[in-house]
Amino acid sequence: MYDPKSLKASEFISHQEVLDTLEYASENRRNAELIDSIIQKARQRRGLSHREAAVLLDCELEDRNQEIYALAEQIKKDFYGNRIVLFAPLYLSNYCVNGCVYCPYHYKNKNITRKKMTQEEIRREVTALQDMGHKRLAIEAGEDPVNNPIEYILESIDTIYSIKHKNGAIRRVNVNIAATTVEDYRKLKDAGIGTYILFQETYHKESYERLHPTGPKHDYAFHTEAMDRAMQAGIDDVGLGVLFGLELYRYEFAALLMHAEHLEAVYGVGPHTISVPRIKPAEGIDPSKFDNGIDDDTFAKIVACIRISVPYTGIIVSTRESKECRERLLHLGVSQISGASRTSVGGYCEPEEEDQNSEQFDVSDRRTLDEVVRWLIELGYIPSFCTACYREGRTGDRFMSLCKSGQILNCCHPNALMTLMEYLEDYASAETRAVGEMLIKKELNNIPNEKVREIAIKNIDSIRKGSRDFRF
Repeated sequence: MYDPKSLKASEFISHQEVLDTLEYASENRRNAELIDSIIQKARQRRGLSHREAAVLLDCELEDRNQEIYALAEQIKKDFYGNRIVLFAPLYLSNYCVNGCVYCPYHYKNKNITRKKMTQEEIRREVTALQDMGHKRLAIEAGEDPVNNPIEYILESIDTIYSIKHKNGAIRRVNVNIAATTVEDYRKLKDAGIGTYILFQETYHKESYERLHPTGPKHDYAFHTEAMDRAMQAGIDDVGLGVLFGLELYRYEFAALLMHAEHLEAVYGVGPHTISVPRIKPAEGIDPSKFDNGIDDDTFAKIVACIRISVPYTGIIVSTRESKECRERLLHLGVSQISGASRTSVGGYCEPEEEDQNSEQFDVSDRRTLDEVVRWLIELGYIPSFCTACYREGRTGDRFMSLCKSGQILNCCHPNALMTLMEYLEDYASAETRAVGEMLIKKELNNIPNEKVREIAIKNIDSIRKGSRDFRF
């Protein structure tokens, strides 16, 4: 029985409802009249149901597909402007008790070097990230109640926030750790985390249990209901995601949107972010053994359909993907990307050739942060290191109301420009600084509110003179 307001995973992610949705989409993939009506609804910027979105994903009418792509790009601009938020992952520990067959961290893997950073090692890693220019991190750790207890995660968060090197500071720590209890989520909330991120991996229950044969993660319901417990604990910014390639992508797409609908129905606010990783090579992991992989064209269609179906959410694509793939997806709705990532424990301080044995997955885009920033600027995007909404309490429904009201240009836009100016002053190469200064001068004119524009200009001048951390 499908019930988006239910707190039971089997009811808000109903297997039968997913199957019925896929059948409906297949039957209507060339139904021009229905497809046109769904596209017209999407133009209202209020989102689509999972069934409507599934029809667009399945659409075989090329002219309508081009409309979908163009609409996705426009909706992203309407909600997020031309900002692209930058972050980096920080792997604390790769000790794990789970048996996930697609992840090199699974407990049977004897070929990787197991590592857990001390607080001093974390300080060195964070200092290295600050010296690149990062202000926002996503911390990662395997599930291991002995090596990685919640107390270790909390201590690590405190350490990260405490480090101030030169003009550097990490202003937002997002957390991607295993599903846990309401009590532990309250502790994370009290520690001042940003977004709690948890990838479902796959919503197909039978496949999920087969892919997670042992360990706490085997419990499908406990994992799938994690966001409810996080919300109940007061964490109102949560991030969803699936690992495309484990199960049929149409199934995952429909279920992912059903999960977003569930959060909206129960808590009045949907996911703050949706991540779209694809399975990649890693130590002992061969993606070709998983026969549900998706090509770049399908991947692009998925991202575009997510953008128009859940227009308010941030869409994240990591350095798993190549520069070329990420550039294509930027035009279809992506609003956050990682830069200069290392997916190994201690990877920011170790020589790159020495950290391969503890990587969680291969990184495709290995450019420096400066190269990524300059690339975004040259594409016409504003690289943003902004964390203002989180620090000003604009989270959950307060952020969503700002996003949905179209006030981005008077708030997030100038905040992005000010944080970009900080980056240019403190970390950028001469070439990046030159193109960045030109972009800022141009984009200041796009702030519609004259008073806001004047304040932004004044603050940017103060940043040039040495002041830091202005925000609206």
